[in-house]
Amino acid sequence: MEKINDVISQIDSYVWGIPLIILIMACGILLTIRLRFLQIRKLGTALKYMVKNEEGGAGEVSSFAALCTALSATVGTGNIVGVATAIAAGGPGALFWMELAAFLGMATKYAEGLLAVKYRVKDENGNILGGPFYYIENGLGKNWKWLGKLFALFGLLAGLMGIGTITQINGITSAANNFFDPDKNNTISIFGIDYTWTTVIAGALITLFTALIVIGGIKRIATVSEIVVPVMIVAYAGCCLIIISCHITEIPSAVSSIIKGAFSFKAAAGGAAGTVMMNAMKSGVARGIFSNEAGLGSAPIAAAAAKTNEPVRQGLVTMTGTFIDTIIVCTMTGLAIIMSGSHNTEELKGVMITMDAFDYGLPFSERVSSFILMVCLAVFAFTTILGWNYYSERCLSYLTGANKKAAGIYRWVYIAAVFIGPYLAVEAVWNMADIFNGLMAIPNVIAIILLSGVISSETKDYIKRLKAGKVEQ
Repeated sequence: MEKINDVISQIDSYVWGIPLIILIMACGILLTIRLRFLQIRKLGTALKYMVKNEEGGAGEVSSFAALCTALSATVGTGNIVGVATAIAAGGPGALFWMELAAFLGMATKYAEGLLAVKYRVKDENGNILGGPFYYIENGLGKNWKWLGKLFALFGLLAGLMGIGTITQINGITSAANNFFDPDKNNTISIFGIDYTWTTVIAGALITLFTALIVIGGIKRIATVSEIVVPVMIVAYAGCCLIIISCHITEIPSAVSSIIKGAFSFKAAAGGAAGTVMMNAMKSGVARGIFSNEAGLGSAPIAAAAAKTNEPVRQGLVTMTGTFIDTIIVCTMTGLAIIMSGSHNTEELKGVMITMDAFDYGLPFSERVSSFILMVCLAVFAFTTILGWNYYSERCLSYLTGANKKAAGIYRWVYIAAVFIGPYLAVEAVWNMADIFNGLMAIPNVIAIILLSGVISSETKDYIKRLKAGKVEQ
């Protein structure tokens, strides 16, 4: 088993190597130039559209609900654990490169949202379908349908085999265990293996909640996401703001270390290959892309369901997802960690780094601080389960021709994967999920680059009509 894990880990490092990162970043640079820095020029308009629904728009859910569904899958453990991992591996400078990747990623997310609405279709059951598979097939032509099917296959496997199920439920039960029963005093034997009662109870409750929501489809998922996601983002960001405010005198030093680390040509510590700058760049860009999913092709699946008649408008709303996920949430997490110095403690790994930063920065007892972070982790991971159920189900719908029976069976298989998740080892599953996420990005980014002319012309036409007062403000 160890050898299999090593092979999977090696494949993961190849998939998420420099070539894929360059491809995704190059796509962002191309779009930023062709759209004339739209992510700066139209950010205010995008934020207004985010909370102002379009009247008379065709679709299944509001633009805000579609955004919250996408955010439910992106704002999660990546913002808490991923940022900590990036800074621990690449130093404070990794946060700068994470922000740069997000800035370019905003243009990519805009393009994904635009194309999702422009090329979406309605199936025989009246459901709105869209995403990379449809803008590949309908935008590039039938000869490219194989590329769309490839994306759908990778998306289906990513959702079912890890990123949406096993890793998330395992993260929830682990966080609950660390808080309620860290010494594993209360256990039960299942198939000869001891598990804590916390694991069993938490796993059963999350499975029940998942079943109650996902059986209702996109509208129920969107309704829950529309309520839970904004509240949790505000609550988590509020905690980070408290940490920053309580240690505001340390901000100049933290910013200085970020800039120095981002552009330092000194040799990396510990004999690592390359300079401090290269390590910071690789860690920051890779974790940034993983957190906000710009270029992976997941968010446009949710964006396609939005009630809108204007692809550009939904593109702008979709773009705000990356702004919220990385520019706001990840930045606050990163500053809290850097100001606390938790990333410099070798004994701390992953979520423990962020937990130490919360214990250091929040003006509460360690018990209270740990409870707050546990709740944030649990809710973020749960919403990721919901978001990825919708993504992977839409991938299945494309592969099976919107077969209702297949969709019904799949939902129960997905729920079963959540149920067994707490009792499985997750290292190999995380790596497999990483691999499928990376493989999703390849067909998606290729399509976006080939359709960049369409994206540019649609944008120019909309802005022209907007200035002339011919579209809803």
